[in-house]
Amino acid sequence: MRIGVPKEIKNHEYRVGLTPAAVRELTTRGHQVLVERDAGEAIGLHDAMYTRVGAEIVADPVEIFATAGMVVKVKEPQPQEIAQLRPGQTLFTYLHLAPDPAQTAALLKSGVVAIAYETVTDVHGGLPLLAPMSEVAGRMSIQAGSHCLEIAQGGRGMLLGGVPGVPAARVVVLGGGVVGTNAARMAMGMEAHVTVLDISLPTLYQLDLRFGAALNTIYSTIDAVEEYVTSADLVIGAVLLPGAESPKLITEAMVRQMKKGSVIVDVAIDQGGCAETSHPTTHADPTYVVHDVVHYCVANMPGGVARTSTFALNNATLPFVIALAEKGADTAMKDDPHLRAGLNIYKGALTYKAVAEAQKRPFTDPATVLGL
Repeated sequence: MRIGVPKEIKNHEYRVGLTPAAVRELTTRGHQVLVERDAGEAIGLHDAMYTRVGAEIVADPVEIFATAGMVVKVKEPQPQEIAQLRPGQTLFTYLHLAPDPAQTAALLKSGVVAIAYETVTDVHGGLPLLAPMSEVAGRMSIQAGSHCLEIAQGGRGMLLGGVPGVPAARVVVLGGGVVGTNAARMAMGMEAHVTVLDISLPTLYQLDLRFGAALNTIYSTIDAVEEYVTSADLVIGAVLLPGAESPKLITEAMVRQMKKGSVIVDVAIDQGGCAETSHPTTHADPTYVVHDVVHYCVANMPGGVARTSTFALNNATLPFVIALAEKGADTAMKDDPHLRAGLNIYKGALTYKAVAEAQKRPFTDPATVLGL
């Protein structure tokens, strides 16, 4: 198969779909890999490193989209990229379609087979291609939040862990999954006072076993969210409904009651955000203020540590890329129900139920389009 790796063009996005090591795995198996010039240059993955493992460097992404059977990316395709996709071509990347009807409509019109990293599953019921970036985003959320608490950034002027004789900041994490666990771990390491809210008692039990009395775990209700959010110095939005739009747990009324200079880091923004006052921002302009509360809502947070993120992502995606290249998309998805769970769009049909429900579009079962 001919596999294309275009350079990412989203604002401040420096990750790359395949590392040289991943390319070597593919070329060794007889596949052809086209990599756009300087696709990994910003993170120290130079063109020469790709050519040494058998990749062909191309100057123009048009050639990649025009000739590759499969395009491997990191972030959702931008409008100018979607315009170049071909019917029947396989697109393997993060999509986050639920809050993005424009992208959904464009991909449906393109006739592409679009498989989303964030909805591929595993035998444990997890999301193995989302987990590495969730780990990164969870850890980054505390870095970003502690910075936003500085008074020069509009924050309360608080040091997250305080100092002897001065209280630590109160950090509230909504969601105890991968993002929330990593956020809590980092915040506790910085000696903040940390509370995690979740609707899953088994999740809270596991967090309690792991972190003990150093972590406060609370069952999530409307009352509990309101109580803890309005008294927090830093709130981390870490809720996830796989493939679906995030629930708006933080109402605008709650934001109004929050302390002046407190901070919301909405990691759920890729799926629409969990605060009514959230809207996507970029690494170039990451924050804004609503009701005296600083909002950090960067939609590609792991892109800020692009080298770490690229390697972590490739470790997870490579087995699936190999399967798609070796078997072709249809056969690979027929053989692997976990990869099939990643199918969001198939040649004009919307094949992910949560996206269809969020956008009130017709849903087609993946098994139907694949002839199972």
